[in-house]
Formats: sequence, C-alpha cells, structure tokens
Amino acid sequence: MGSASDETAAAAAAAAEGAPAAEAGPDSKDLQQQSKALDKLTDHVEDRQLDSSRVQSAMAALASSKEADWNAMRLREKELAAVKINPTDVEIIANELELDKKIAERTLREHKGDAVAAVRFLLH
Repeated sequence: MGSASDETAAAAAAAAEGAPAAEAGPDSKDLQQQSKALDKLTDHVEDRQLDSSRVQSAMAALASSKEADWNAMRLREKELAAVKINPTDVEIIANELELDKKIAERTLREHKGDAVAAVRFLLH
C-alpha cells in the first residue's frame, strides 16, 4: 500500500523537477490518470453564501410559529379548565380503570364532562 503512494510521490517529484519525459514514460500516464481521478474526487460545488436576510426571516418565521403553537396550547388549557366536571366522576373513572386522577380528570375535561364518552375513549 505504501509503495504505490511512494511511486506516485516520486513521479510527482520528478515531474516537478523537470525530469526528462523518457524517464517518466509509463509512469507519466499513470500520474495523469491519477491526477484526473483526484480532480474528480476533489471537485467542489461552489460555496454559496447565505443571505443573512433570508436566514433572519426564516428564524423569525420559526419563532412566530413556535409562539403561535404556545398560544394555542395555552388557549386550549384555559378552555379545558373552564369545563365543569363532577369530582365523583373523576374518582370513579380513576378507581375503576386504575388510572391516575390527573389523566382521568383531563380525559373527562376533554369530553366536556361526559363521563360515558370519557370512559369509552379510555377503553378504546
């Protein structure tokens, strides 16, 4: 593995020193092929500069989207908190289905206090 790279390095050094073409004969073709192969591997797509205004507008859009999601979640929580539920229904659902009371209460609020709908939801 090291000998091939040594030969390539030697051929490159000879070419750089201006050695006669007769000495580098067959190695010259190999060197050219390797050079072309290396050029193909190292061809880089031109780097594009990021437009700072586009980046800022994208970041602003993400921030406003996140804020809108947060506001929607807060509004939903307020709506659920306003739903009147019977504490006895929460106890029955939590005990019978062996659930945490918080889960039973949330499910009951999501179903607008309808215990039957909440139990059906939890069972399916």
